Amino acid sequence: MGVCGYLFLPWKCLVVVSLRLLFLVPTGVPVRSGDATFPKAMDNVTVRQGESATLRCTIDDRVTRVAWLNRSTILYAGNDKWSIDPRVIILVNTPTQYSIMIQNVDVYDEGPYTCSVQTDNHPKTSRVHLIVQVPPQIMNISSDVTVNEGSSVTLLCLAIGRPEPTVTWRHLSVKGQGFVSEDEYLEISDIKRDQSGEYECSALNDVAAPDVRKVKITVNYPPYISKARNTGVSVGQKGILSCEASAVPMAEFQWFKEDTRLATGLDGVRIENKGRISTLTFFNVSEKDYGNYTCVATNTLGNTNASITLYANWTFSPIRSTSLESATFPHVQHPSPVRSQHREDTDSELLVYDIILSLFK
Repeated sequence: MGVCGYLFLPWKCLVVVSLRLLFLVPTGVPVRSGDATFPKAMDNVTVRQGESATLRCTIDDRVTRVAWLNRSTILYAGNDKWSIDPRVIILVNTPTQYSIMIQNVDVYDEGPYTCSVQTDNHPKTSRVHLIVQVPPQIMNISSDVTVNEGSSVTLLCLAIGRPEPTVTWRHLSVKGQGFVSEDEYLEISDIKRDQSGEYECSALNDVAAPDVRKVKITVNYPPYISKARNTGVSVGQKGILSCEASAVPMAEFQWFKEDTRLATGLDGVRIENKGRISTLTFFNVSEKDYGNYTCVATNTLGNTNASITLYANWTFSPIRSTSLESATFPHVQHPSPVRSQHREDTDSELLVYDIILSLFK
């Protein structure tokens, strides 16, 4: 308990306090390093926000009074606590060291702290500066945005920290992370469809791991058909025409033959749309199915079309025979048997050629 705890008269307590202040914090005393070997405080103290800071002051047995001050406010005088802040505690009070601790340090604790001593009626001081570092924190960032191709986009990313963090924007594209900008604002003019995707804002000041947030940009553009191929199918077989279109928003598909719009279930066809691809399926192709078909892709920004042909893919079964002499051909008169074992090879080749031609007459 301090001296005031034993005094009942308020005016006497005030006198004691005033005397203490007179000895501990004399006016007009300059703060110079090297004025004496003591008191000797630490070099500047750097701590992170939320950590504890220890302020040490080296003294000797000539010291009669000692105190720690924050600017002009007394924190501790000897063992007596003057600060009402519960985070400030005394650690060491010996003839050689006088130390205090500030717990859960915050940015408003930053500043000068003074170790003041009284010895032989000569006050001396030593000063230390407390530096509080704050991890980076993104306080405000743009929301996800949707724009049409050719528009301009501005993204904002505001961060705080001590020291002030560096803000970097990167485009997280499918081709890899691309550097975009080292600024709080990211401006994109005449945006293209390949610039859509996620953009990452990173705030870094080397105090702690960077704070990272993401914003998604969606770029709308009209459809274009990227794949449409003609298909050959035999009569009676299953045939599929495929049409692939890229668009944002996703395209809707329609199929036409000449001026007639096709629909699932009509004329034995089925239309199936899955994402970017639309298929027109014929389960049993007939002669009337052959021809040109039009695939139309549409979204809110426009439409496009492509012509696709379903054509006949004729196939023929191979001729199966063990020899020309034993082979039989319908509706074809058998040739005369070979008269001589010495007939030239060219005559035999001509005979085979004539037989094959007669099959297609």
